[in-house]
Amino acid sequence: MLKHLSVLTAAIFLTGTSSVFAASTTDLTVTGIITPAACTPGLANNGNIDYGKIAAKDLNQTQTTFLGRTPLQVNVECDAATRFALHLVDNRASSTLFPGAMYGLGMTNSSEKLGAFDLSYSDAVTENGATSMVASVDQGTTWDRHDEGDGTPPTMWTAAGDKSTGSWLPVATKNLTMNMNVGAFIARADSLTLTDEVSIDGSATLEVKYL
Repeated sequence: MLKHLSVLTAAIFLTGTSSVFAASTTDLTVTGIITPAACTPGLANNGNIDYGKIAAKDLNQTQTTFLGRTPLQVNVECDAATRFALHLVDNRASSTLFPGAMYGLGMTNSSEKLGAFDLSYSDAVTENGATSMVASVDQGTTWDRHDEGDGTPPTMWTAAGDKSTGSWLPVATKNLTMNMNVGAFIARADSLTLTDEVSIDGSATLEVKYL
């Protein structure tokens, strides 16, 4: 018991006097890399998917209504072969029915979440031909294979990749073309106020992340 008390007393004493030896300075480090290559992303149809007018009576009252899946070609052109990833930033994140998994479609006039859309990629081709895709959920720290049809949530980065080094990693690419497949869902109709017209208002920004 006395031994334990002595250790505790010493700890308290050191804590009380540690400020005498505290450093008076600390360092700030600012780092980064300026890459000579630049990549420009583009989406077919100016990135627009329009489901037109949908009658409220045609929506499922007790389940989400699937509006269908639409492929939209995405193309990334780089000045030179570059390691990059794509990230879709949800501009309506607060409105999604499925936070972290799908993208928002906006709110009704009564501030109800209208629905959500999901995203997957397929038919990826680079200047060297058909390619596999890889994905990262920790901002590029680790990567794994990303199969066609696998969901691509807002937290995920995707890139052209291969396993030539023994593990799945992004590869330098000058041109990447693939389909971005978007599927939209409307919330169960009995959870929505649909006495007036409501606009489907999904919005996201496609970013190029240099690796």
